[in-house]
Amino acid sequence: MEHTLNLYNTRTKKKELFVPLHQPHVGMYVCGPTVYGDAHLGHARPAITFDLLFRYLLHLGYKVRYVRNITDVGHLERDADDGEDKIAKKARLEQLEPMEIVQYYLNRYHKAMEALHMLPPSIEPHASGHIIEQIALVNEILRNGYAYESQGSVYFDVDKYNQTHRYGALSGRRVEDMLNASRHLEGQEEKRNPVDFALWKRAQPEHIMRWPSPWSDGFPGWHCECTAMGRKYLGKHFDIHGGGMDLIFPHHECEIAQAVASQGDEMVRYWMHNNMITVGGQKMGKSLGNFITLEEFFAGSHPMLTQAYSPMTIRFFILQAHYRSAVDFGNEALQASEKGLARLMEAYQQVGKLTPSDVSSAQGISRLRAQCYEALNDDLNSPIVISHLFEAVHIIHSAKDGKITLSAADLNELQELFQLFLFDILGMKNEAPEANSSREEAFGKAVELLLAIRQQAKANKDWATSDQIRNELTALGFEIKDTKEGTEWKINN
Repeated sequence: MEHTLNLYNTRTKKKELFVPLHQPHVGMYVCGPTVYGDAHLGHARPAITFDLLFRYLLHLGYKVRYVRNITDVGHLERDADDGEDKIAKKARLEQLEPMEIVQYYLNRYHKAMEALHMLPPSIEPHASGHIIEQIALVNEILRNGYAYESQGSVYFDVDKYNQTHRYGALSGRRVEDMLNASRHLEGQEEKRNPVDFALWKRAQPEHIMRWPSPWSDGFPGWHCECTAMGRKYLGKHFDIHGGGMDLIFPHHECEIAQAVASQGDEMVRYWMHNNMITVGGQKMGKSLGNFITLEEFFAGSHPMLTQAYSPMTIRFFILQAHYRSAVDFGNEALQASEKGLARLMEAYQQVGKLTPSDVSSAQGISRLRAQCYEALNDDLNSPIVISHLFEAVHIIHSAKDGKITLSAADLNELQELFQLFLFDILGMKNEAPEANSSREEAFGKAVELLLAIRQQAKANKDWATSDQIRNELTALGFEIKDTKEGTEWKINN
């Protein structure tokens, strides 16, 4: 199996040819959500980015095991080593069991992902279901001398690790700079060093999420879950680890250190990170309170929104930017995406209505497929793929207007181009409701009848009747267009 897929590796800071460790098998781990609130646009970005990668790897013929975790314990406020667990806090405020909070928001997350047309991951492990594996990981790190116990908690010894390895290899940070920037935090006195991070935390009496361990009744540090679950389901060495750029430090940096400290070498071959969704240049996130949930986008119910946006508009909006570029939220940009997607969908529908010619006068159809592959192989360059699809739209419109002729082979290639790249790989779907109910079918036939009467009036040179039907339909919100293929109509939004 030979392909020329190149991916940007955050670890090496360059694009590299993707060569799986055990082809045709590919192991891919992506950090999933901490389920204590509704998914927002920032959560959609990594989900869509790695859904695109998943789809493309499958298309290339790889057998992919895609693991996306659910964090349901151990993620403390401010991503710190002290404070309250985000899920436990939500449970306390709402007077519910923590797992009620987890299940409620996980159900809603899955619903939003389904609306965005995500392929489900192969495995979706929960942190709380892998406490035993995380305790085993902590024991290994302790046994190898890279951690220490303190008052029932266990901390990773960054200074000891840094004597033989490099903490900061992924993010480019230096331990000395981190020490200088450190500030005193509550509970800091348990640590030997301010940059040490928790592997296991002793639970305070009021902490409701706790498990027995060799050190105390407590809970795992946030970073342990991904190392433990990645190893369990993908092995000690696997191909791809993905997530948002905000996870590079400390989360993924700590994952690398944990892997090396426990097994002697790194687990991950390619580290991939999507850029952020911003609002006025500032990262969108729950902690900043500037987020818009996906449900609010779909309903148009947030004050920052001027209208509702469909799930496919959201997906298309995100894919129109390269995954390593920042995307700034704005109603104008979303509206432009909505119109652009509508143009693509209308053009695809039009291909099936065009009459093939014996002779083709079109230029460039055959190269579009190769150009789309070239863009995807260049670090999943989805905006370039979309630009080539719009070239196809231009060809379709030119044929529709009689400026060029298309052969049956041309039309077939255009249909396959859209099916392969727009639908199968970019993961778009047509959101227009199918005219399958008797009411919708009757509505369509009524419009067709009026247009047939108009056509007959034109044939009889009864221009007054012809113009009246057209004007009345236009006033009701219909767009009527006469083409060489006949009269077309649609409802304007």
